[in-house]
Amino acid sequence: MTQIEQFAGAAGVGGPSAGTSPVIEHMRELRSRWPSGEGVAVFNRVYLEVLETAEPNLGRGGPDGREAAALLGVRCAGHYLSAADTATAGGRPPECWRPLLPCRRHPGVRPVQFALSGLQAHVGHDLVLALVDTCRTLGCDPPDLEGEFERVGDLLALLEERIHDELMPGPDLLEIADPLTHLVSSWSLERAREAAWSAARVLWRLRGFPSLAEEFRQRTDAGAGLVGRLLLTPCR
Repeated sequence: MTQIEQFAGAAGVGGPSAGTSPVIEHMRELRSRWPSGEGVAVFNRVYLEVLETAEPNLGRGGPDGREAAALLGVRCAGHYLSAADTATAGGRPPECWRPLLPCRRHPGVRPVQFALSGLQAHVGHDLVLALVDTCRTLGCDPPDLEGEFERVGDLLALLEERIHDELMPGPDLLEIADPLTHLVSSWSLERAREAAWSAARVLWRLRGFPSLAEEFRQRTDAGAGLVGRLLLTPCR
């Protein structure tokens, strides 16, 4: 059983709280292990804050909706945590996470850029694979989980909002840091979610063609990584 399946196993029964709890515990462990303000540590801290606040509401709706949304959310987080653990152990994480893993600090890269680059990797890669994983587990097609996909997307929107609220420099600094303003505003969570939805549907349709599916997965990973690297362009 993979690490992602272990996380997801807790989401199968008992509602969203039981499912997200192991994820939160693992993210707390990572927070204590990494220096704050560096690379993926910034993303991990803000993501953890959002999950700790929103955990009881993840997948709110009917019983089936709660279970499916919890499973999708935990599988999505599990892909991130798997990448983090792989890098920590000296392995090779997915390409989209390599700009941030292992933790690095560049004097010209602001914390908000680290966080948004992590969010880009999480949506552009992890969410895609999580939706396909969840469809396979539940024996359904992506359109059957569109509502659950949107619920998890709402959680990620809360994450983006907190990133901007906590990490974006104040107006007085932004007058000096115009390149940062331009860079941050050029990325759209809504567009990233739309692309993730389309990519997941294509990957699901390719499940009967393993070599093509793997090639498409690699291209999706590389594309997400390219955007993530651009978000880490030094702005000072």
